Amino acid sequence: MADVNNARAALNPDQLAKLNSVELQEWLDSLAYVLGSAGNERVQEILEELKQYAYFHGVKIHHKQNTPYINTIPAHREPEFPGDAEMERRIMNINRWNSVAMVIRANKKSDGIGGHLSTYASAAELLEVGYNHFFRGHGAGVDRDLIFFQGHSSPGMYARSFLEGRFNEKQLDLFRRELQDEPGLSSYPHPWLMPEYWEFPTVSMGLGPLQAIYQARFMKYLENRSLKEKGKGKVWAFLGDGEMDEPQSIGAIRFAAYENLDNLVFVLNANLQRLDGPVRANSKVIQEFEALFRGAGWNVIKVIWDSNWDKLLQKDKTGALVRRFEQLVDGESQRYAAFGGKELRERFFNTPELQALIEGMTDADLDRLNRGGHDFKKVYTAYKAATEHKGSPSIIIARTIKGYGLGDSAQARNVAHQVKKLDKKSLLGLRDFLGLPLTDEQVENLEYYNPGPDSPEVKYALERRKALGGLIPRREVKAAPLNTPSFDFFNEFYAGSGGREVSTTMAFVQVLSKLIRDKEVGQLVIPIIPDEARTFGMDALVPRIGIYSPRGQMYTPVDAGTLMAYKESETGHMLEEGITEDGAMASFIAAGTSYANFGVPTIPFYVYYSMFGMQRIGDLVWAAGDLRCKGFMIGATAGRTTLNGEGLQHEDGNSLLQAYVVPNLKVYDPAFAFEIAVIIEDGLKRMYHDMEDIFYYITVENENYVQAPLPEYLPRETVFEHIIKGMYLFKKSGLEEAKLQAQILASGPAILAAQEAQEMLKGYGVDASIWSVTSYKELHQDALAVQRHNMLHPTQEPQKSFVQQQLESAPGVIVSVSDYVKLTADGLNGHLDRKVWTLGTDGFGRSESREALRDFFEVDAKHIVVQTLYALCTEGKVKPEVVEKAIKDFGINPDRANPVTR
Repeated sequence: MADVNNARAALNPDQLAKLNSVELQEWLDSLAYVLGSAGNERVQEILEELKQYAYFHGVKIHHKQNTPYINTIPAHREPEFPGDAEMERRIMNINRWNSVAMVIRANKKSDGIGGHLSTYASAAELLEVGYNHFFRGHGAGVDRDLIFFQGHSSPGMYARSFLEGRFNEKQLDLFRRELQDEPGLSSYPHPWLMPEYWEFPTVSMGLGPLQAIYQARFMKYLENRSLKEKGKGKVWAFLGDGEMDEPQSIGAIRFAAYENLDNLVFVLNANLQRLDGPVRANSKVIQEFEALFRGAGWNVIKVIWDSNWDKLLQKDKTGALVRRFEQLVDGESQRYAAFGGKELRERFFNTPELQALIEGMTDADLDRLNRGGHDFKKVYTAYKAATEHKGSPSIIIARTIKGYGLGDSAQARNVAHQVKKLDKKSLLGLRDFLGLPLTDEQVENLEYYNPGPDSPEVKYALERRKALGGLIPRREVKAAPLNTPSFDFFNEFYAGSGGREVSTTMAFVQVLSKLIRDKEVGQLVIPIIPDEARTFGMDALVPRIGIYSPRGQMYTPVDAGTLMAYKESETGHMLEEGITEDGAMASFIAAGTSYANFGVPTIPFYVYYSMFGMQRIGDLVWAAGDLRCKGFMIGATAGRTTLNGEGLQHEDGNSLLQAYVVPNLKVYDPAFAFEIAVIIEDGLKRMYHDMEDIFYYITVENENYVQAPLPEYLPRETVFEHIIKGMYLFKKSGLEEAKLQAQILASGPAILAAQEAQEMLKGYGVDASIWSVTSYKELHQDALAVQRHNMLHPTQEPQKSFVQQQLESAPGVIVSVSDYVKLTADGLNGHLDRKVWTLGTDGFGRSESREALRDFFEVDAKHIVVQTLYALCTEGKVKPEVVEKAIKDFGINPDRANPVTR
């Protein structure tokens, strides 16, 4: 080696340059021979070996995540386009026009109703190729695809459904008018509003990509567990380049590659614009995404330039054009899309080499140099390559023009996203651009265009959809109702813990464990945990049911041979998601909608750290409601004071309120094991037997105390009914003859302080009964419904809410106490004949003992007593001095700071 170096050093610069040139050519010739004789894979093997050799000998190789700014698949490797490109373009252009007409007509009738023109204008080719050649519908059976359509492009889907005969003109005219006499078309994909049409809500930015990843993973999970027959179905997600700035958009891409989700295809519509302007004006967003996804292990396919550029690339022998591509920034690209060929000639082809390439070309010729996402053949080539790829997920990054064809007021303009109307000139220009047989008067009147069911266009569109399994999008529920366990199934939980101290978390785990063993539904029960199984006492389930891993277990765990050995399996039951509440919630959504997507009614139990749940994943929970998701969300280690020691960030006093706002989410805060069992039995029946589109949020805590038995003062079925409705009489005081009465409403672990306060109040001559409130939301919603009914039926005898019925014969003041903020119970005020005095945990959490925390938040027994006495005082039933004496006797500082402000 030293001799070679010495020989090189003796050469003059010209000699060295000649040697380098000859040497390089020999390498290239050798590589060309291998490529021609052995193919791509052998070339890759040799290059990899050379790289390893170089590393071993200390050569530092700069690793580039980017390929040149050209199409990933060269022109000579493109397959023949299998369809009638001209026919498909006519179909697409009809859809383009009708989508524009629909939005503008809606805004003319109701100014400001909104809608988006530019997104579908940029994505039409991407969607049309899918509709005609790739997207498989329900008729494809196990091979059908799941498609997350880009939310802002919904007018394009409605327009195509109009062409196919699914919608009529009147329905199109009800775009964004959903409260008319006939059903309207929702603004975006919303299964709650259009349950037979839309499958996935995507317009909340970032949630589409995240959900698509976990949906693809869940598809493989079902297949590996033999709950679904293996098929060739793909999950497609259409995304905008602007939305990729959302953390949820890219937060799980490494996970997708780790899981080898080759059934997942992202189509990134890179029109280079977000709402206010360019996504990356001073660089190239496509290159950024290529590096990001390649680095994460994805198969990346770039579709940047259309076929009209191929001749120039072939003509360029010096690489000048590719070098000019590399110099482009997105802000510059937008100018060319907006101002056309003249601008391209003057600013892009700005060197003698580049000018020579376009010699003889007119400005009109240059106008035809387009972006790859608007070229059917380029898009088809990319889709085919992605669907045939094995071993990893694929992303197709297609360069398009936002507002393509919409004229000077919208095409590639910064305002494109907000454009809802077009002037007459732009509309006429669009008609001409699309080549539609509309008169100027029809254009001005924004008439829809449908060539009719017997036209070649409609016949072709329907034939292609028939060949691919039917019309899309379409939501179809095929799952049959389940025979869910009866109340008797949970008998062991009605007897209490027999003096043993058990937390409600452990009681829940026992309920879950019993369900998993059930022959009818056990295989459908799916525990989902974000890296907290040991915290929640669920680690005993791991060796029994296993954690799902597509790789199985490729190692011997450190605890092998123990009862609690860590077990991963291809057929594992549990989804252990790691530290990602968003990812775990996406899995919950995938499992909770499996009844609709696959006809498999899986029953997810998503168990998570309650404080890191609702406030982190609220947008996903809202999406779950829209999706008609089913299942149980379990807020573990819940409550502001039960999770002592963890402090401000961890202690949950808010989640019941945050869960309250989701209309179809049932919210419960049980105190005992039997309540948990009753709620879960009711939920199973309503969701999976009666097929109601609801889901559940249930809090459980980690404080150990004796689990009471089911009360016996009423028939068992009545107690069950009251638990579900939101409250039942748990324990009377025994001082029925006392002159002073109180009703204490307690929920969750606050039931302990209520029982202690009940005994203490006897010393003040107060007969206090305790009501276990399992759900303030159920009580409040019922009270609101009764109030509304009475308002709308003023001449009828007023109805009474359930909470009214329960408390009307229970005399005395009403005091509520919970481990949550006071607003949780305050909703009852105004719905009863008396005020509800609320105690709750408003304020930031602290690291302390439970006793100190309950004193700090003023929810312990002594504060319940003082609040009860003060409520009686306001009614003139006890003197103020009695209240003041109790404050002193309990050692309460009346001048201490409010916990809300501390």
